[in-house]
Amino acid sequence: MIEMGNETQPSLLTMRNTGISFPGVRALNQVNFTLRHGEIHALMGENGAGKSTLIKVLTGVYQTDEGSVAIEGEPVFIRSPSDARKHGVSTVYQEVNLCPNLSVAENLFLGHEPRKMGLIDWRKMHTEAAGLLEKLNIAVDTGAQLDSCSIAIQQLIAIARAVMVDCKILILDEPTSSLDESEVQKLFTLMRQLKDQGVGIIFITHFIEEVYRICDRITVLRNGKLVGEYVAQDMPRLALVSKMMGKALDDLAKLKPDEDELKSYEGEIPLVQAHGLSSGVSKVFPFDLKIYKGEVIGFSGLLGSGRSELVRSIYGADKAVHGNLSLKGNTVKIKKPLDAMKQRMAYLPEDRKADGIFSELSVRENIIIALQTKYGLFKRISRKDMEKYADEYIKLLNIKTPGSETPVRSLSGGNQQKVILARWLLTNPEFMILDEPTRGIDVGTKTEIQKLILKLASEGRSVAFISSELDEMLRTCSRMAVMRDRRKIGELSGQDMNQEKIMQTIAGGEHA
Repeated sequence: MIEMGNETQPSLLTMRNTGISFPGVRALNQVNFTLRHGEIHALMGENGAGKSTLIKVLTGVYQTDEGSVAIEGEPVFIRSPSDARKHGVSTVYQEVNLCPNLSVAENLFLGHEPRKMGLIDWRKMHTEAAGLLEKLNIAVDTGAQLDSCSIAIQQLIAIARAVMVDCKILILDEPTSSLDESEVQKLFTLMRQLKDQGVGIIFITHFIEEVYRICDRITVLRNGKLVGEYVAQDMPRLALVSKMMGKALDDLAKLKPDEDELKSYEGEIPLVQAHGLSSGVSKVFPFDLKIYKGEVIGFSGLLGSGRSELVRSIYGADKAVHGNLSLKGNTVKIKKPLDAMKQRMAYLPEDRKADGIFSELSVRENIIIALQTKYGLFKRISRKDMEKYADEYIKLLNIKTPGSETPVRSLSGGNQQKVILARWLLTNPEFMILDEPTRGIDVGTKTEIQKLILKLASEGRSVAFISSELDEMLRTCSRMAVMRDRRKIGELSGQDMNQEKIMQTIAGGEHA
């Protein structure tokens, strides 16, 4: 049964019986969605649930096969993104779509600059930009080049640009995925301010905690269908996860073995050992580290603490300039990622869109590309073997795709992440570095990946795991390295593996 929240506020947006199909896929099936004036409304669902498709219908990227859209009670036909903007619909995506080489003011007015006698009126532009930013409580110099601003400020500027053109409906697609807690708070303050001004906000996020902090209502989609609309404060968190996944959950309990079942590594030679290792590019300070066969070690710390820089120096993505690295007790020189691959190491990077997937290639090509690189140009993988490997890992990781020849860009974020995992598993690594492997993907797929990590460890592979979600690492890791200001400041294990102790260590409590 579909549950709907009480209609107490006038409707700003109504989408009724929305349906759209692609070859072999019913992407949306009779979906209804309502947004009210001055409301922050979470759109929730697993990857592939239909969230992105619904937003693309609303913004004119896709045309529906059936259904209707009304804004403030008036039927509208949105045929393109420019149509959407004319009707007051603006979108800010996870990757800020602005010009980093231009100033803040230029980005705000790009395409509609104030002019005087045919020329850009720079004084008026900066004056109006400053007024807008002041109104929205965004503290930034209008003359600053955009790429000199933090990601959080860039997000706020993107929102300011969106709302300055008579925005009635603001869509925020994963806006917090690259922000730390203080930056998220700034974003939420701006969202509440826009809400008070009557703007309706559609908020897409995979962080359930954020939904309950900022949202009034929640709409859940699953497999292209509407599950229901709920008042946020009336929906228990566990019930929300169950609605998204379509099955009852016994809470997200710890996946890893109990402490008394964990293996002792005393006396063993580490699979990976770093001594005084540091890199010049990322300026991570010299660190010592031991990683044992079959171990999952987590790296915790605030955004910018040096977690990614540390593992990049091990893998050769950032060249080490000090210290040494040994594998199975033997000193090795890893000057570039290919050296690491030949040592049976794998690296899933933090930014899957920029550094992970090859968006123009098929699922098959994305899966086999690392193995082909490892083999070199003169040992080509046959087409038959390529197809065999791709089909094997699509099945193994339950990758939702019409087929191995499907362009990887058409897959959901979670399935793209699985394709990258398949790529590296195919190379048969002994040591895997997974940097934010579950960022931006749904709860169900997160759990699948966490179980896969533990399965890999049980098979004797070692895993370095970085996640911004502490509870995720506590469920998965047997030991935690803590980072602060690009230094490894301590390690935690056993009874010390809890959120309170980790936060104390990050804040300044040394724990060697």
